[in-house]
Amino acid sequence: MTECGPNSNIDLPRIERAVREILIAVGEDPERDGLRETPRRVAHMYSELFSGLHESPEPHLKAMFDEDHHEMVILRDIPFNSMCEHHLMPFQGQAHIAYIPGGKVLGLSKLARLVDVFAHRPQVQERLTSQVADVLAQRLHVKGCAVIMEAVHSCITCRGVKKPGSIMVTSALRGLMQSNPATRAEVLVLLHKH
Repeated sequence: MTECGPNSNIDLPRIERAVREILIAVGEDPERDGLRETPRRVAHMYSELFSGLHESPEPHLKAMFDEDHHEMVILRDIPFNSMCEHHLMPFQGQAHIAYIPGGKVLGLSKLARLVDVFAHRPQVQERLTSQVADVLAQRLHVKGCAVIMEAVHSCITCRGVKKPGSIMVTSALRGLMQSNPATRAEVLVLLHKH
């Protein structure tokens, strides 16, 4: 029987075998003391980092409340980490979310959980930003929403061009925050205000 991680869809023994092969391929001895448990540790790490592959955002959208509030709701500086699908190296940063309710508000912690559901998959930051905005726009039926993400990518800081300190910024605007210039300007100022 296959031992699986916290997510039963992740095959830990298969990941362990693959990591062991990588260690051999780079010229290491996977049996030496410091590496003996590495394949197991990496398998469990991947199980955690990719848990969003098998998680739906739907359960987090159930904590909606009827509220007669028609102004912006903003949650800034939501920490997140993800894994770049091009090099399987981590990127981490902060997400900033704003929306104008369409009759319902979402429980505050659920905004952060939405970010995690999509971040815990092999990703590119552009898609991650759009996925969060699309769920808010389509499932929460907001009048408008904006998602801005700022992240440091280890695939650019540790390898390749090696440019530590580089920060990638992506944005996704929907509804009024995309179509109304005044609303767009207001949200961008509020989301970047520190």
